[in-house]
Amino acid sequence: MSRAPSFGPLELTGRTRRHVVEIDHPKGVVHSHIVKPLQSLRAAAARAGIDLALASTFRDFDTQVRIWNEKWTGRRVLNDRAGRTLEAATLTPAQKVDAILAWSAPPGGSRHHWGTDVDVYDRAAVPAGYRLRLEPDEYAAGGPFATLTAWLDAHMGRFGFYRPYRTDRGGVAPEPWHLSHAPTARVASARLRLATIRSAVEDSAIEGRAALVRALPGIYARYVRAVDPAPRLRRR
Repeated sequence: MSRAPSFGPLELTGRTRRHVVEIDHPKGVVHSHIVKPLQSLRAAAARAGIDLALASTFRDFDTQVRIWNEKWTGRRVLNDRAGRTLEAATLTPAQKVDAILAWSAPPGGSRHHWGTDVDVYDRAAVPAGYRLRLEPDEYAAGGPFATLTAWLDAHMGRFGFYRPYRTDRGGVAPEPWHLSHAPTARVASARLRLATIRSAVEDSAIEGRAALVRALPGIYARYVRAVDPAPRLRRR
C-alpha cells in the first residue's frame, strides 16, 4: 500500500513542486500519487473512443497570482457568474474580488496547487479550428464533450475521480471539466487552513491584496470549503 501523501504549507499553496511530477500520457504535471489512476482512466476512456486530454493540471502559486492580477487590471476577460463580461475598471475592489472568484480560485486556495485536480476534455471530439473555452455548454447535451461527460459520470469513480464543482454551492461556478482524485485530494483538503492561505497572500505581490485579505474568511468558507463531497468510490 502506498504511503499517504505529504502536504505541508508549501505544497498546499503551490509554492513548491516537490510533490508533483511531469507526465506525457496524458501530458501534464500532477501529484505523484495520481499518475497511475489518471493513466488508467485515460486508457479506459480510449477504449470507448475518447482521447482524454488535460487542459490544466498543477498550477503554482505564481501562476495563480498572474491570472488574478490580469483579471484585476482588465488584461484578462472578467466574467460574472452568468458568463457576462464585466469591465474591471467600473468595479469596486470588493466587487472585483467577488467577480474573479466566480471562475478563478484565490492564490493559495486553488485545488490545482495540490496536483490532485485536472481539467479534462476529449481531444478526439474537438472540431477543426475549434478553440477550447472550458465552459459548461461544451460539456452539456449538444456540446462537443457531451459524450465525455456521460462516460465520466459512469466510469470515473472506479479510478478514484469525482467532480468537486458539480453543483453550484454559492461559491465556484459548476465546472464539469474539473476532476479531483478523491483519495489524494481528501488529505490536502483536510490540512488546508485559512491561516495557510492568508500567510501566502500577505507575502505575495498580488493586486488588490488588502481587499482580498479582508475577504479571506468568507472566501475560505464559500469557495475553498464549499465543494461537493467525494462520493463513496466503487471498487474496480
